[in-house]
Amino acid sequence: MTRYLSVSLSDGTAAAGILDEDGGIRVLARGVPGDHSPMRRLLMAGELASTEPESDVIPLSQVTVLPPVPDPGKIVAAPVNYTDHQTEMSEVVHIGSLGVFLKAPTSLIADGGVVRLPYHDRRFDQEGELAVVIGRRASHVDEANALEHVVGYTCLLDMTMRGGEDRSTRKSFDTFTPMGPLLVTPDEVGPLDQLRLITRVNGDRRQDADIADLIWDVPKLISYVSSVMVLEPGDVIATGTPAGVGQIHDGDEISVEVGRVGTLTVLVSAQDAVACPTSGARRGPLPPSELTPVRNSSEAS
Repeated sequence: MTRYLSVSLSDGTAAAGILDEDGGIRVLARGVPGDHSPMRRLLMAGELASTEPESDVIPLSQVTVLPPVPDPGKIVAAPVNYTDHQTEMSEVVHIGSLGVFLKAPTSLIADGGVVRLPYHDRRFDQEGELAVVIGRRASHVDEANALEHVVGYTCLLDMTMRGGEDRSTRKSFDTFTPMGPLLVTPDEVGPLDQLRLITRVNGDRRQDADIADLIWDVPKLISYVSSVMVLEPGDVIATGTPAGVGQIHDGDEISVEVGRVGTLTVLVSAQDAVACPTSGARRGPLPPSELTPVRNSSEAS
């Protein structure tokens, strides 16, 4: 059972390592100028699991945590992949007819980072998700073998501007893809249909869903995406968000918890926000004006 993370060391050097049982990091690889991140370099070489860590344990207090894969080749995301989210958005279609969309890798930030809202006159919502990190090249893989291409799982927020602009625009602003903090191996995560996802804003529970409720489960999603585009080591697939999306504002704290995967927490800032230059505010999918009630609220944890 292994939990990986990417960090920036005290001298500014990027590193990939293993979370030690004592809460520190044991470095596996260090950054090379002009090269991919150490994590992506290990994944591309197929050497993540076989690389021996350095003996010294570096306290987490002496590093800055980065997204688990700071530089994925692509981030592929699943729209409308929970039935309850389809209902709350009054959508007549779901992933089965929409396919997938891409988010800019430059939108990534790490656990503890700040989501920066670009405009003061548009609505922005939180969408908590389970993310899949690819460890082996995948092209036209079948569902039965799809999970063999997964190196691990992490938490992700698909921050969203509501409106009629293309999804890849509304979801690709800088800082709009918080991810992390850990990359957790499949053997530690266990059966995906036993995972639960909870998203909180300022401590209030907004989203609460079982990963088993995905319309297209993870194997089907990987299989489909690999039939459209080759998946390379380090690529990320965001699996979709359940009901409970809601507007976020300056000063909010958002956390996404996925059982046996971890908890991702970020802050929100509207500092330096400007007027939006595009006119899609009154078009596109219609989000709920009030928060969608969380199911099983009596079981809140």
